[in-house]
Amino acid sequence: MDVNAFLVMWDCTGLECVIPYTNPEHDELIAVLSNKPMKNDIGKTLFAMTMRAKFNPQRYYEIYTVNAVDGIEKEDIEEMFENSPQHAADTIRKLGQMIFSDRPDQSKHIIT
Repeated sequence: MDVNAFLVMWDCTGLECVIPYTNPEHDELIAVLSNKPMKNDIGKTLFAMTMRAKFNPQRYYEIYTVNAVDGIEKEDIEEMFENSPQHAADTIRKLGQMIFSDRPDQSKHIIT
């Protein structure tokens, strides 16, 4: 079974981006061995996304990587966020690996 990997970023206003990527270590090794630049340097992309999130804390960014079975495409994840954003975010949080989160701690907002 093939697995597709995605880098997903959203904030309090909704989905910002979904970036499909393959195994970055494999891509980097092939690029180095063939003396070619990397086609998709996910490290630079992730750095830029993290900086954007850190400089806009009021937007409560979340960045996750998530693996999906073969057949799930970028458009499927975008559609999931469009149709049911809360369910999509909860699913990614449950199944994905958190890279960055400025999500507020809900336990701190207790009204007495």
